[in-house]
Amino acid sequence: MAVPRWMVAVTAVGALGFGVAACGGDDAAEPTAGPASTTVMADSAKPAAEPATVVDVAASNADFSTLVTAVESAGLADTLSGEGPFTVFAPTNEAFGALPAGTVDDLLKPENNAQLTTVLTYHVVPGAVLSSSLTDGMVVTTVEGQPLAVGVGPGGVTLTDASGNTVSVAKADVQAGNGVVHVINGVLLPAS
Repeated sequence: MAVPRWMVAVTAVGALGFGVAACGGDDAAEPTAGPASTTVMADSAKPAAEPATVVDVAASNADFSTLVTAVESAGLADTLSGEGPFTVFAPTNEAFGALPAGTVDDLLKPENNAQLTTVLTYHVVPGAVLSSSLTDGMVVTTVEGQPLAVGVGPGGVTLTDASGNTVSVAKADVQAGNGVVHVINGVLLPAS
């Protein structure tokens, strides 16, 4: 099932994204040196760096290289680098590697872009949802449109996808400037 472009755009403007955000300084705000003196801005006076986006968080960790490649291939990097906020359930390379042989390679083919987009947007929830906001039995609706069932127990947080697969949250609440990332140990699959 393809996700309409307007839905992705609305989610990016109104709600979570991967990509590289530029943190440029404003040249006009830099102090200028007078003819007889040199002014040096102290580190504490420099503008703070813009927080990383959810895409930056993933791109900064080699364990997410497959996810980043998929996000870029699907053309979702700019969207997920948008204002957000977004919650991304981010599968590791190991999680992608556990899929049947050839699955990732097939999804990355240009002719399967719609299917790849469906799978990736099934890992995104509008808003910044921290693990402390999740309750056992809760159902969250993904950007893709299908639900994820949340389990909370002594072993931590689990997600059960529309295909009946259950994955665990390995690391929760990785903060980004436009949302939050939860590292998961499996790939979520929407119902076909």
